[in-house]
Amino acid sequence: MILLTDMPDVSIIVPNYNHARFLPKRIQSILGQTFQDFELILLDDCSADNSREVLSGYGADPRVRIEFNEVNSGSTFKQWNKGVRMARGKYIWIAESDDYADEHLLEHLVSALDRDPMVTFAYCRSWTVTDDDRVGAGNWNLDLLDPQLWKSSFCIDGREHCRKYSVRSPVVVNSSAVVFRKTAYETVGGADESLRLCGDWKFWAAMALVGKVAYVNQSLNYFRCHHLESVRNKTSRDATNVLETLQVIRWILDQVEATDSDLRNACEEAANHWVPAIMSLHHPLQLKLAILRRVTTIDRHPIRRIARPALLTLQRKFARHWRSIQSLLPSD
Repeated sequence: MILLTDMPDVSIIVPNYNHARFLPKRIQSILGQTFQDFELILLDDCSADNSREVLSGYGADPRVRIEFNEVNSGSTFKQWNKGVRMARGKYIWIAESDDYADEHLLEHLVSALDRDPMVTFAYCRSWTVTDDDRVGAGNWNLDLLDPQLWKSSFCIDGREHCRKYSVRSPVVVNSSAVVFRKTAYETVGGADESLRLCGDWKFWAAMALVGKVAYVNQSLNYFRCHHLESVRNKTSRDATNVLETLQVIRWILDQVEATDSDLRNACEEAANHWVPAIMSLHHPLQLKLAILRRVTTIDRHPIRRIARPALLTLQRKFARHWRSIQSLLPSD
């Protein structure tokens, strides 16, 4: 048994908001880890469902600490920072409340951190999971960035990791797949609470910049993707996703010495976000001008990037309209 006075190796933070139905599987997948030297910090951000009742059921476990907000913080990243401030372990695992894990996740990721004190965070491959627990494809985006790198485990210089990959896309797409060093968190100042959507992208990049990054090529994390579309829809209405994407790319470019190739790759990836936003009929002119102003901070030749993402956008629009037309046609 781990006594409350013990200093655990790992502090596990579960920041919850309205995920009562997923909490038992989430928490059981933590308590059943093969690596057991941890404390578990359960946070609730003023949920409207019965999350507090579910979380309170684990309060008798001496490893568990529970903290309830009386007012919703309005920010995932405020909850991250709150949890880490409460943490006593040297390593941190932010285990999102709707995900779950293979029983060996902590064992493998803690080992990667123990092997090299310069590693600021270690992450693994993930499976995606639907609301009804159907397991789907994993981190397909990683193979688009580099078809070979993520085929095997590695330890890489963090600045190189940022310069080649993080500047193009959020390499860590789910925090539940990561265990990180608390001292590195303190060095970078935690997650940026001013960002609504891309705070995790900037946070992992900042952590990479102060050391090394380790990757374990095993799918040990199960990433619940039920809410992705709703989040994407909400943030796309005011183009928060586009504006923050461009902001984070600019920030990373300011931290690294990007080659011409790195910069070109980053600009091409960015165009996949800003070109559809510019073509949207739903965004006002002022917003589009704000997007273009931010584009010019990273790309001196944005016109060169338009053709391919514009064509893909038109194809997607046509496909949606065609499906709508087909749904109105009488069936045979």
